[in-house]
Amino acid sequence: MSNTNDPTKSTDESPPLSTAPPAGDIENQAPAPGRTSGIFRRWNREDFLNRGSLGLRGLGLLFSLLAFIIMASNNHPDWEDFNKYEEYRYVLAIAVVSTLYTGAQALRQVHELSTGKQLFSERNLAFFDFFSDQIVAYLLLSAASSAVPLTDRMREGADNIFTDSSTSAISMEFLAFLALAFSAMISGYKLSNRSYI
Repeated sequence: MSNTNDPTKSTDESPPLSTAPPAGDIENQAPAPGRTSGIFRRWNREDFLNRGSLGLRGLGLLFSLLAFIIMASNNHPDWEDFNKYEEYRYVLAIAVVSTLYTGAQALRQVHELSTGKQLFSERNLAFFDFFSDQIVAYLLLSAASSAVPLTDRMREGADNIFTDSSTSAISMEFLAFLALAFSAMISGYKLSNRSYI
């Protein structure tokens, strides 16, 4: 008959060997599935949003500065002086405000990215970024749209360096508006994803 204790017969019913490290081995533990990859994705997304916001504010700074320089240097003899027209003075004033705002925000973000420390509390900063980006963006759009009708009327009579410079400054303000509008969208996304709201 058959002997169940026969050592010559091999049995495949041995318990499976555990490949996991012992519970006390902290250094060699495998990460829990889904937890760390989610954290890394969140960090990457936040880093991407911070760098994207910095890039957009940098573009806003560049376009605002160009609008300021172009409009401020648009002085020509006779009627071709930007200072004689209220709409162009408004374009210049908003270009200055936008340049100062985007420059300060870009410097703040560069400081935060390089040191890892925030100058203000995260909650106050999220609200400030969201509202101030929108305010400055709409001021830029307002200034650009107020000067377009005047420039169109002038271009019907004479198309010269003065009207070309005015058109360039208006275009730069519109591009600065687009950059800050997208930055406001990023700020709104960051604000809506915070748990303290």
